[in-house]
Amino acid sequence: MPSGEHGDGRPSPEEFLRRIALEERQQSRGKLKIFLGYASGVGKSVRMLDEGRRRKRRGQDVVVAATQASDSAQAGDLLAQFEVVAPLASEGGEAMDVAAVLRRRPEVVLVDGLAYRNPPGSRHGERWQDVEDVLEAGISVIASLNLQFVAERQAQVEAIIGRSVAESVPESFLRAADEIEIVDAPPEYCLTQLADGDASAADVVRLEGRLSELRELALLLAAEVVDHQLEDYLRRAGIDHVYGAQERILVCVTPRSRAEEMIRRGRRQADRFHGELFVVHARQEGLDARDQALLRQSLEAARDAGAHVERIDGAEPVRAILDYARRHRVTQIFLGHTQQRGFASRLRTRFVERLILDAEGIDVRLFPSQ
Repeated sequence: MPSGEHGDGRPSPEEFLRRIALEERQQSRGKLKIFLGYASGVGKSVRMLDEGRRRKRRGQDVVVAATQASDSAQAGDLLAQFEVVAPLASEGGEAMDVAAVLRRRPEVVLVDGLAYRNPPGSRHGERWQDVEDVLEAGISVIASLNLQFVAERQAQVEAIIGRSVAESVPESFLRAADEIEIVDAPPEYCLTQLADGDASAADVVRLEGRLSELRELALLLAAEVVDHQLEDYLRRAGIDHVYGAQERILVCVTPRSRAEEMIRRGRRQADRFHGELFVVHARQEGLDARDQALLRQSLEAARDAGAHVERIDGAEPVRAILDYARRHRVTQIFLGHTQQRGFASRLRTRFVERLILDAEGIDVRLFPSQ
């Protein structure tokens, strides 16, 4: 029985109040949309301002609270159509005037560039923290951000583009967004970036390769934001069986399962959908030396494949496996299944049948055991 529910499936008073609190917070908080660019100069500021222009035409009250320097004439023309809340200026630089925004109380605020450090003495140290205050006040925000400023992705981006930045926005902030939109590089981007007269065909190919890698990182991040949105919606709706929007493969290994084959297939499936791979094994007493060696070999193969490896304990293995699967929002379970006959095989068959029946929404794939 899911926690927080009575035996008849009705939520307990505590669970009911929790759901109400989550829903009230969702309703009172402003909506956050982020235009994410994976390279500088792809046009994320223009896309953000154009989104604001369209909303203004539909009758929404839209203001600009933060801008970035831009050489784009199109961005300048769009910016001229908005009321701009003047920033707070000091010797150390400028910061978004959150107090002025809250007094003005527009429906939507445009923030061009989330990854800025505010000068000393500001309300917050970082601009994204200012945006949090605006959202908590019930005002929606449309913002722009470059992938290289996402804290948890900076090492990967730096390895691709060869340079680093000091400012950052935590990935948790993006995961809380209501909508994220990838701004793709236009077809002429490479030629524009290499328009110094000395660019060769090889330079263009190299830049195209870097863009492809950066785009894949951005798409993966966007998929994870969608996954978080799904989880948040299901939690607020009181649905306890939360499964991810991405593939999450759980491989259950035993000494006699074809573990390495299952791990290879699980890794391939997870990679195909930018998902995750988990490998678990249950505690088993009395294994002989050969079985212990086979199990160690399987777990080593799992670690080499980059899987999350864990031992699960519990008097009821089926419940332990499914509890683990639900905690990690697993979408598929890979399981070894013997085709031999005898008492032991009948016990194993009942185990598999119970797991399939109780999985409820998780696909179970069977692989012949050794």
